[in-house]
Order: sequence, then structure tokens, then C-alpha cells
Amino acid sequence: MPAPRPLMPLWAAVVAAVAGGLIYDLGFPGVSWWPLAFVGIALALLSLIGRSTWAALLVGFAFGLAFYLQQVSWTALYLGPVPWLALSVLESAFVAGGAVLITLAYRWVPRASDARWVRLYVLPALVAGLWCLREAVVGSFPYGGFPWGRAALSQSESPFAEVVSWAGSTGLGFVMVFLVAAIVEWVRAAGWRDLRTAIPVVAVALVALLVPQWQTTDAGTLRVASVQGNGPAGYFDEREQGDVLLAQLEATEPVLDEPGIDVLLWPEGGSDIDPLRSDRVARVFDRLSDDLDAPVLLNTVTVEGDDEASAQYFNTSMLWRSGEGAVATYDKRHPVPFGEYIPDRDFWYALAPDLIGLVQRGYTPGTNPPVFDLGDAVTGLAICFDVIYDDLIWEGIDDGAQVFMFQTNNADFRGTDENEQQLAIARLRAIETGRSVVNISTVGTSQVIDPAGRTIDSLPAYEPGAMVTDVALRDGRTPAVVLGQWVPWFVVGGAVLGLLAAGVLARRRDRG
Repeated sequence: MPAPRPLMPLWAAVVAAVAGGLIYDLGFPGVSWWPLAFVGIALALLSLIGRSTWAALLVGFAFGLAFYLQQVSWTALYLGPVPWLALSVLESAFVAGGAVLITLAYRWVPRASDARWVRLYVLPALVAGLWCLREAVVGSFPYGGFPWGRAALSQSESPFAEVVSWAGSTGLGFVMVFLVAAIVEWVRAAGWRDLRTAIPVVAVALVALLVPQWQTTDAGTLRVASVQGNGPAGYFDEREQGDVLLAQLEATEPVLDEPGIDVLLWPEGGSDIDPLRSDRVARVFDRLSDDLDAPVLLNTVTVEGDDEASAQYFNTSMLWRSGEGAVATYDKRHPVPFGEYIPDRDFWYALAPDLIGLVQRGYTPGTNPPVFDLGDAVTGLAICFDVIYDDLIWEGIDDGAQVFMFQTNNADFRGTDENEQQLAIARLRAIETGRSVVNISTVGTSQVIDPAGRTIDSLPAYEPGAMVTDVALRDGRTPAVVLGQWVPWFVVGGAVLGLLAAGVLARRRDRG
């Protein structure tokens, strides 16, 4: 069978790709019209069918740029267009590379086999796997990657969200692209003449929609007081040392008389003074712990070493008990490159000295386990962008987490979609792990999410406030956690092997 001809001229394909990227973004928070993510994927795929390699690069880059310029526009809020454009162009280059692979799949698979089932099922599966391969590369390279904007993250409030409890975000992304690619091939192959070819596609869709979220087992409840101080916690906010701490303390006052609190939770950067280096602040947290008869889970910047040249800085969460101090600490595992540290500083400083000079110190990645034993329960932890990395969440479950507490500081992104995008990730984590999630921010959006992904408590954004919530604890593991890295490796590895096999078989048939 000859390779497919382009469905549209190149200029139209570029237009379709740009439209696809714009529509794809509308499926994500904050518009959150999740069906539009499928429309965006369809336009991306249709624009690639029958393209040459160079044309696929152009079309893929156009789709990626249209998507990422919207998706990460919040990076320009304070630092201007350079970081925003640089990140968008870098991510779009990866999208372009992935587009070439998808185009090769559309070129080689029909030449490798004339079988109808290969076109209707194998080709869509290969296209979906290659889409996930590109997401996996973006999520790991360079400098630890940036797994933001994965297809699955558009579905946090859709019926498809249930899939993550079975196969994680990679599995959900695969299902989404497979469904779109299969429908495209069904229409191209048979139009509306043979409805039997649609039965497997409809069956997969129904399974994805109707199979319930995997239930973990009840392990009681934990009464959590979580506080959003709405203090001047942004990088460029005007403040004196201690202002953020004071805002958190004022917002905490209303819950000090609440009975039966098991833990007080503060957001990332909730204390702008390290209690390990200030006896006065240590006494503040002793008093809070005393008043509540409960530990305080706080976050601050800690330092190891007295020599400024060799000192190491950490973004640290700590569990504070009155009279004992910090009984456990967790250091952020994935500091944000170019935000919390500068990789290859000399190289990048030569290119953009004004921007690179803004980040004077760099955070060192932590190595300690992402869990705290609260006495009545074990909580998993993630600090801000930590939440987007699968391995950290799975490690928390491996270490016994019965609930997750995510601390974040969204103050530098006030008024943008960033906090809603991050909250969507937190909601998917709840469903994926079958655990409650307490997502607390300095300025919002702060919510408590149950193991089914439903919001059970919340605070208005950009206002001080506190929640006291009885949070469900869960034991056991969902299939997504049990399978862990096996799903990404199977999907990505299968896509690579499948594309190579298609290329070899296509060449052999062409020669024969």
C-alpha cells in the first residue's frame, strides 16, 4: 500500500496546526473545556498525515508554539518575554521532533502491512505511543525536564480522569491520543459504510468513561488545619524579613481554638525566617504546637554551612513539635531550573546577564524521603513543582503515605492560570494514588481533595484564610502505583520498537 498523501496543502496544515495548538490549550485550566483537548489532538494529527520530514518539523513546531505560548504565558508575568519565549521555543522543538516520528508512523505502517486491523488499531496505538514518547522526553530533559502540559492534565475534571488510577498520566495520555487517532483512521478507511469497525473504539471509550476510580481501603481520618496567609511571598514583593511569617500567624489565629486538630499545615515559604537559625522563631512554632497540641508542618529556606561561598541552600519542609523542634525534614527534590537555581551559570550568564543575575543563590536538590510520620498517620509530601514528577509521588506511597500534603507558593503567578494548572495536577494525583490531597498555597488556590478527586474544602484565592478539615486516610495501592514506571516504559519502549519494526518491514516490502 502506498504511503498516505497529505490531507491538505502545507500552508493549510500549518494553519490547522496553529489552530490545533490554540484549541488544545483551551482544554487545560483555566478555560478547562476538556473536550477541546481531543479536538486539538485531532488537528495536530490530521496536519501531519502524508507530510515530508521537513514539513512535519514545521507543522509540529507550529502546533507546539501555539500551545506553549498560551500554556506557560505566566512565566512572563515578572521577568518579561525572554524566559517565556525561550521555554516555549524549547518545548516546541521537542514537539516538532515528536511530529516527525508520528509522520514516519503514518508513512511506514501502511507500507509495512495491508491488513485492515493494522491500520485501524496498530497505527493509532503507535501514534499514541509516540505522542507519549515526546512527553516523556520533555519531562526528563534538559535539567530534569518540564512535564507540564501533558495531555492527561487537561482531563482532571472529565470522566476520563478515572483512567489515571489504572495507568497513571502516561496511560491516560495514551488512551486520549489512541481514541482520536483510531477515529481518524476509521473515518479515513471506511467513512460511515462499515459501523463494525467502530465497535472496538466505542468499547475503549466506554471502558475509559465507566470503569470507576480504583478504591483504596479506609484507614480513618486526620483533622488538618491548613492556612493560606496571603502574605508578600512573591520573589518581587516588597517586604521586610518576617512579613510572610506574620501574615501566616495572623491567618492561623482563628483555628487555634478548634478542637482535635492533628496537624497544622503551612504552605511553601510560609516562614521567611528559618526556625533552626532563630530562637525567637523557634519559640513561635513551639507556641503554635503547644496551643494546638499537634505538630506544625511548615516550610522555609534552610542553609548548610557557614561559609557563604560553599553554603548549600535547601527549600525545606519540616515537622515541628513543641520542645523537640524539627523532628523530620524534607528538602525539595526537584528545584526549578532558572527559577530556584541556574544550571551551567557561566554559559547562561554570558547570554542573559540581567536575567541570570536575578537568581543569586541556588537550591540544592534534596535526598531525604518525601514522607513525615505525623503519629496518627503518614503523609506524603511535594513542594510546588515537585508534584509534576511521577517518581516522587510513587516513592511517597512506597514509604507508607496515607494522605498527601502539597505545599506551594503561587505568589509570583497571581492572576494567571498557573495555580489552576497546578491544582489540576494535584487533583489527578488524588485519583491516581487513591489518597486525599491537601493542596495549600501562600495565596491560592488552596483546596482539600478527596481520593475520588472531588473538592471537599477550599479557600478563596488571594485572601487570607484557614481550613479545618477531616481528611480521609487510605491504605493500599492503585494499579497505577503498583505498575509505576512499567506503564511509561512499556508505552514508550513499545512505540520505539514499533516504529523501527514498521520502518524495516516497509523497506523490505518496497524492495520485494
